[in-house]
Amino acid sequence: MRPRRRFVWLFSAAAILCASPAAAQVASPPTVGLHMPSDIDPHSGFRLPLPNREDLDDAGKAHYDRIAAPGASIVGLRGPSGIGLYSPKAAAHARALNRYLRFEAGFLPRIREIAILTTAREMDSQFEWAAHEPEALKEGVEPRVIDVIKHRRSTSGLDETDATVIELGRQIFRDHKVTPETFAQAKALFGPNKLIELVMLMGSYAGTAALLTAVDMQLHPGQQPLLSIP
Repeated sequence: MRPRRRFVWLFSAAAILCASPAAAQVASPPTVGLHMPSDIDPHSGFRLPLPNREDLDDAGKAHYDRIAAPGASIVGLRGPSGIGLYSPKAAAHARALNRYLRFEAGFLPRIREIAILTTAREMDSQFEWAAHEPEALKEGVEPRVIDVIKHRRSTSGLDETDATVIELGRQIFRDHKVTPETFAQAKALFGPNKLIELVMLMGSYAGTAALLTAVDMQLHPGQQPLLSIP
């Protein structure tokens, strides 16, 4: 084969290889969820198998039906709801409290999501963050605010309420001490009753993050991690 023809043939073969689906698959990063730790159940996505409905007692079956209903959870059974099937009575109480704090306590949806994201960030909860960043965007939380939380940047220049919620969460979960100034500012913005419920909302998601950490809850197949975690 002449040198020029050999060069053209090699170039064409390389172009075809690079364009093929197999080559693209090799070049792209692996899909999250394909290579899970060995102790993860592939169906549940965590360290325990998802209980079968028929193996649950009446309370468990009732809880299963509630959480399996369409729209009952933004992540379905492969998440905190599935973990809760191991203690359906406690999970039912926790779910009722969570729903009150999220939807009935009177927080603006964007403030609610800022509080949840701040908690998820400070707890380094990859699963919780991946579930709620899209919710936050849907509820009108600006990407700039999300980036401040995600990258632990200064809250200087943010809306006063947004900054106060973020600082409150950071001081609770990172510093383990809330300054008098931050508490006074939060009380002035929300009033004492709503301030306590705001802390309870954050605490609810911190508890969920603890469960997710204990069972090493994996992201759904195809989801990309959105947080940088040491």
